[in-house]
Amino acid sequence: MKAIRIHEYGDASTLRYEDAPKPEIAGNEVRVRVRAAGVNPVDWKIREGYLKEMLPYPMPLILGWDVSGEVEAVGDEVRDFKVGDEVYSRPNIARDGSYAEFVSVAASEVALKPKSLSHAEAASVPLAAITAWQGLFAIAKLKKGQTVLIHGASGGVGSFAVQLAKHVGATVVGTGSARSKAHLEELGADVVVDYNSQKFEDYAKDFDVVFDLVGGETQSRSFPTLKAGGILVSVTDPPSEELAAKYGVRTKFLFIEPDAPALTEMAALFDSGKLKTHVSERFPLAEAAQALAKSQSGKAHGKIILEVN
Repeated sequence: MKAIRIHEYGDASTLRYEDAPKPEIAGNEVRVRVRAAGVNPVDWKIREGYLKEMLPYPMPLILGWDVSGEVEAVGDEVRDFKVGDEVYSRPNIARDGSYAEFVSVAASEVALKPKSLSHAEAASVPLAAITAWQGLFAIAKLKKGQTVLIHGASGGVGSFAVQLAKHVGATVVGTGSARSKAHLEELGADVVVDYNSQKFEDYAKDFDVVFDLVGGETQSRSFPTLKAGGILVSVTDPPSEELAAKYGVRTKFLFIEPDAPALTEMAALFDSGKLKTHVSERFPLAEAAQALAKSQSGKAHGKIILEVN
């Protein structure tokens, strides 16, 4: 099969479009014929070696951990899927990924694709949407009547977080640029704060939840906005325990895990029109270097997808 692999950590020059062995499957796995793979910042961060201490990969490595496609083979122990099923997944990031014609995935990490989404659209969902789902619901336990502040609300994770928070009946304050205001309001944000000209601290206090997708100074400034006992969930930097104690709040750093049950629930939300996704650009698999460069530039407005024929 064809795949995008790296044989060493480094810049875009390490990416190789080459032949690779078709992955075998264990009894509890399925092999997916990849139709589309999502491009995420974690892909180029792994390529450059930022996570090599946490995730010591054997080389060569196939990048990419968002996938949509069809089940091509099932292991002997698999009962929930059959050949031909259209599925999507955020596979285990500790193994080879989806920048390839085929990927092997544990059946427990796979869900049936939303019927209303194309493969390209479905591949834009898993990593970002699971991050939002786990941050807001599994960790923060956000519920109807509560108020949440979402930093980086116009990004991939943030866009899903706004929609999911509104779906459960929370009040949503999101930070973003002025040009993202209309988009965030369309997604359901009650208040949009332009981080270039406004201070989010001036717009609301006593948040039940702060969902931090930005980190740094933005995170430290968020602690006083939480009510006593509230929680700050971050996907960027481990939150300060000292500040948490000072303000009487809780914190949690989120590094997501595969979550097929969440994908199954969200598939129903997509098919009922309660969730939306946006694909901004599509590249063929062979042009993964260009796709990753666009992701790394920070100038993508929507999800970047690799399409695999």
